[in-house]
Formats: sequence, C-alpha cells, structure tokens
Amino acid sequence: MKELTIFINQSLLSWLAIQMCLALVFLLYLRSHQENILADDQLPKTAVILCLRGADPYLPNCVEALLNQNYPEYDLKLIVDSQEDPAWQIVNDTINAQGASNVQVSPLRTIRHNCSLKCSSLLQAVSELDDSYQAIALVDGDTIVHANWLRELVSPLADPKVGATTGNRWFVPTGNYWGSLVRYIGNVSTVVQMYLFQVPWGGSLAIKTDVLRETGLLEKWRQAFGEDFMMHKILKQHGMRVKLVPSLIMLNREECDLLGLIDALKRLILYSRLYHPSWLAIVGDAVSSILFPFVAIILFVLSLLDAQWDLAVLLFSTYCIYTVGLLLVTLILELGVSQVIHSHGQPTTKLSVKTIAKIFIAIPLTQWVYGLALLSSLWMSTVKWRGIVYRVQNPWNIRLVEYHPYDLLDQPIDSKISL
Repeated sequence: MKELTIFINQSLLSWLAIQMCLALVFLLYLRSHQENILADDQLPKTAVILCLRGADPYLPNCVEALLNQNYPEYDLKLIVDSQEDPAWQIVNDTINAQGASNVQVSPLRTIRHNCSLKCSSLLQAVSELDDSYQAIALVDGDTIVHANWLRELVSPLADPKVGATTGNRWFVPTGNYWGSLVRYIGNVSTVVQMYLFQVPWGGSLAIKTDVLRETGLLEKWRQAFGEDFMMHKILKQHGMRVKLVPSLIMLNREECDLLGLIDALKRLILYSRLYHPSWLAIVGDAVSSILFPFVAIILFVLSLLDAQWDLAVLLFSTYCIYTVGLLLVTLILELGVSQVIHSHGQPTTKLSVKTIAKIFIAIPLTQWVYGLALLSSLWMSTVKWRGIVYRVQNPWNIRLVEYHPYDLLDQPIDSKISL
C-alpha cells in the first residue's frame, strides 16, 4: 500500500501543478487580450437569434439588454416554442415596453424529429434571413449582455482566420443552494478548458453567414443534439479557429439545486461525449480530478484502520494541500474574471469569509457530484430536457420521441432556479 500511496500523492500534487499552470495561461490571455473594435461602417448587418422554450428567471433582462445594443444595424429574431409558452408573453411585454422595432417574434413552426428543438429553431431563423445579413449571433435566455456585447462579438470576425467568436458564462458562488456552489466550482474549470480547446458556447456566439453555409454547419444542425461544440472541428477543417473574447464572459445569477444540477451535468457530459473535439482529454481530466482524490480518501481510511499512522498523515496532508490549492486557483480565477466583468459595468461578486469557507467544503462535494454524473451518463441514451424526451444513438442519430408545449406547470417553484 505504501507504493500506491506514494503514487497517489505524487499524482495529486502533479495534477494540482498542471491546473495551476492552465489557470495561469487563461489569466494571461485575459490580461493580454486587446480588443480591435470595428467602426460603425465596418460592422456587418447582423441577426441576433434567441431560441426559447420556457421562461428563464431573468428573461426580461435578457431581452431588454439585447434591444439596447451599441450596434449600427442589427435585428433581434426570437423563436419561441409556441404561443402558449410562458416566454411568449414575457418577450412581447418587454418589446412593447421598449418600443423596439428591430425585432421579430415567431413561434416554432416545424418540429424536426431528427435533431434538438434548439437546432430546429435555429434552422428556422436562419432560413428566414435574406442576403443582407452577413453575420448571425446566438444568445441564450439566461445571458444578460452588456451594451457593447454585439459589437465586441462581431468585430473579430473581420479576421479571415477567425471562423467564430464566443464568450462564456461565469456563475456566482453566493447562492442559496449547494447546487449553485457546486456548479460554480465546476464551471471555473470548464471555462478554462473551453478556452484551451477552442470550444464555443452557444449562449454567446457569432459566425459569418457565408461561413455558416460554406462549412456545412447547417446540414450538421439538421441531425444534431446541439449547435456549438461541433464547430471547432468543422471550422478547423476549413482553416479557421474559434476565438474567445474575454469581455464577453457574462455573469449568471441563476440558482440550481443539486438534483437539477446532476441532471444537467449528465446531459452536458453526454453532449461532450458526442461532439467535444478532445473528449479523451476530458476523460483524463475527470480521472485526475475525481478518481485520484477518491482513492486518496480510501487509502487514508485504510491506513487508519491498519494503524499505519505515517501513511495516514501523508495522505491527509497531501489531500489538504490539493484542496487548498484548488481553492486558491478558484479564488485567483474569480479575481481575474471579476475584473473583466467589472470593466463592462456588470456587478461583481464580493466573497466573504463564509463564502470562501463554503467553497472549500464544496470542492470535495463537487468531485463527488461530477463523478456520480459521469458514471450515470456512461450508458445514457435517453435525455429529458424541459419536458422533451430525446433518444440519442450517436452524434448524428437523434430522435425526438416525446414532445408537448411548455406551460407554467413546468416552471420551477423557485423563480430564480434555472431550468
């Protein structure tokens, strides 16, 4: 057992060092990135597409922000699941209150049974665009953008080597649910990974319409479970890359309980297995982040039972160093991202001693929750999301097997919990 203990200790400390280095690379990119914002006459006419099923907690804020962009020529295209959907009334009330004219709200007319509902909505929205639109921007109902969001999202597309631009979301760790805190800790790692692997996030994403059509992305959407993760591989095949725009890391204040989080993680892990460009690297990360700490705990308990005090002390010390190291990485990344968020007028999160202590406690909990979600997703072939049931055979064999219009009964009891 001594040899295994030494191996686990070395593995934990080595993996901690790797995570610190990756976090440093990400922070250096945040600090060194210089935005090249185009002038009004250089910005292409853009369609902003928002697909909705159900009312996200901050949907009115999302729509209001999209209608007040510092951008010369753009139109907001909303595709709502049905006119009975609770989002339908909310978006129309918000539009009327703003007196906006550059917006169109349409119900989803064709429900395709060989792709996700969002892909059906995106295909409908794109099919209705005329040739005057040179770019499209995708956004989710839980994204509250700042006034320069669209300008900063579209400007990098002027570089012919940039196929798509993206932001990401950053959750707050001060919620009322442990699920919110676990999601926050997991997302800290996810944001770094998505930057390193150039994985776009569909909640804040832009692509030129000619690139969308010439790369065959529309054909892929017609038979896919999601629209964004696949883009990296397809764009790379055409000599283009995905660019993360740091200023488009958006704060998300929605809540999430643990049960809802596990269901969401299972969907995300399945989705990653289907389309992530470096799925094996994700598996390696999971083994390092979940298995090694778990084995360390088991060995610690065995050492205590066997009265091997020296091994128990070594394991306990290494595990504490590892957990404290992850806490420091989280806090440093929080500080770096908070500066970006604050620079665009978004509210920042102030961490109290109590919150930091909860993050420390939640780090092992996060490892267990993610491990459970990973194991539960390995043989997963049926996905239920917002009342819709899909059967997933492979990345390009998706079947919508159960559908009903969304209604108020499907909404969470807590209005701040995300769907």
